[in-house]
Amino acid sequence: MNPRETRVLQLDALARVEGEAALHLRIEDGSVTGTRLRVYEPPRLFEAFLIGRGHTEPPDITSRICGICPVAYQMSACQAIEQACAVPVDGPLAELRRLLYCGEWIESHALHIHLLHAPDFLGCADVVELARGQRAAVERGLRIKQAGNAVLEQLGGRAVHPVNVRVGGFYRTPEPAELQPLTVRLRQAREDALETVCWVAAFDFPEAVCDHDLLALRDPGRYAIDSGTPAVMAHPEQSPPTRQFPVADYEKHVSEGQVPHSTARTASLDGRRFLTGPLARYAISGRWLHPVAAEAARDAGLGDPDRGAVCDNPFRSIVVRAVEIVQAVEEALWIIERYERPPRPAVEVPPREGGGAGATEAPRGLLYHRYALDRDGTLTAARIIAPTAQNQTAIEEDVRRTVQARLDQDGPAADDEELSLLCERTIRNHDPCISCSAHFLRLTSDRA
Repeated sequence: MNPRETRVLQLDALARVEGEAALHLRIEDGSVTGTRLRVYEPPRLFEAFLIGRGHTEPPDITSRICGICPVAYQMSACQAIEQACAVPVDGPLAELRRLLYCGEWIESHALHIHLLHAPDFLGCADVVELARGQRAAVERGLRIKQAGNAVLEQLGGRAVHPVNVRVGGFYRTPEPAELQPLTVRLRQAREDALETVCWVAAFDFPEAVCDHDLLALRDPGRYAIDSGTPAVMAHPEQSPPTRQFPVADYEKHVSEGQVPHSTARTASLDGRRFLTGPLARYAISGRWLHPVAAEAARDAGLGDPDRGAVCDNPFRSIVVRAVEIVQAVEEALWIIERYERPPRPAVEVPPREGGGAGATEAPRGLLYHRYALDRDGTLTAARIIAPTAQNQTAIEEDVRRTVQARLDQDGPAADDEELSLLCERTIRNHDPCISCSAHFLRLTSDRA
C-alpha cells in the first residue's frame, strides 16, 4: 500500500446509534485531510409544524422527536412554555418531574452501555454475540433498563412517549403507596449499576484526549439533570466553570449553522468547538454527585469529583454514564422516600403573549427549547437545539484525531476495515442516538 496514495473511506450507514448517518474520511499522504459526519435522514421539520399550535401542545409533539429520551423533550418544552407564561412549577410537582427524568437517564444509559457500546470494547459484533460470552452482564443491563422503564410507566403512563406529562405538571399524580413498588426495582438497580461501573471501568481504553470546550447545566448543590444554568469550562482548565449565562441567552452563545454534507445543523459556542454530554456534566457538576456515585467514580479511576476531577478521554464516557446511572437511581430513591402527593396534579398555565426558553440535560447532552406565543397562546416561533447537533463538530474532530493517531502509529499498514471499526468506536463514544442495532455499516474504499 503506497503511503502517498489518497484514500477515501465511505461509511454508508451508521447503526447502533439513533438516526441515519454516514461518515466520509479522506486520507492524503498519511494525513487525515477531511472528516464529514453526514446525516442524511430527511429533515423532520418539528420547529415548522409547531407554529400555529396551542401552547399546551409542545410537550406531546416534541416527545415524538426521540423514542429513547422523550422526557428530555417534554421537560425542556414545559420549562419554555411555563417561562413564557410566567408560571413557575416547583415543590412536589418539580420533584416528580425530576423522578421521571431519572427514569429516562436510567433506561437510556443502560441501553447504550450494555447493548450498543460495550461490544466495542469486548471484541463483539453486537449484543447477541456479547450475551453468548457475558450473559450475566447483559441480563444486568436489561434489569437496569427495566427499572428505568418502570419509573416512566408509573409517572408517564407508558415507557415510550409518555402521555401523563402536561404543561404545569401532570394529568395525574400518584399516591405515595403507588411509588413504593418502584423502590424494590431501584434497590436492585443500584446494586446492578455499581457492578456495571466496575465492569466497564476494567475495559481496555484507547489513549485519547478531547480538548473541546465543555458545556453543561450547573445547579449548585445537586447534579444538574432537569434544571440549571448553562456553564462553560474551557478545556483543559480543571477548575469551576470559567463562565455561565442565563438560559434565555443561549442563542447568543450557541450558534447553529448548516453544512452541505448534512441535514443536521452544526453548532459553535462563542465561535469555538464544544462538547456537551456526560464528560461535560462530570467536569462541571461532579462535585455534587451523591456520595455513593462519587465513591463509584473514584473507584472507577475517574479521579475525585469532590476536587473537580475532569475525564477527558472520550472512550471513558461509558464509565461516566455508568456512574450517572448510580446517581439517577440514588436520586429516584431519595425522591420516592420523601414524596407527598401534591394537592393538585398541575398548576394552571393560562396563555399570555411573550417568549420563554428551557434547557435540561438529556442523556446525550444539553437540550434547549425556545418558544414565542401570541396573547391567545398560539406558537409564533419555535427553536430546538438538540445535543447531537451541538456535538457534531466535536465528533468529527475526535474521529480525525483518532484515525490520525492510528496512521502515525502504523502508517499504510492500517487497512480500511480496521480504520472503519476505529471510526465506529469513536462515534459511539458520544451515543449520537439510536434507531438500529444490527451490523454497523457498509464500507466502500476508493483509492486515487
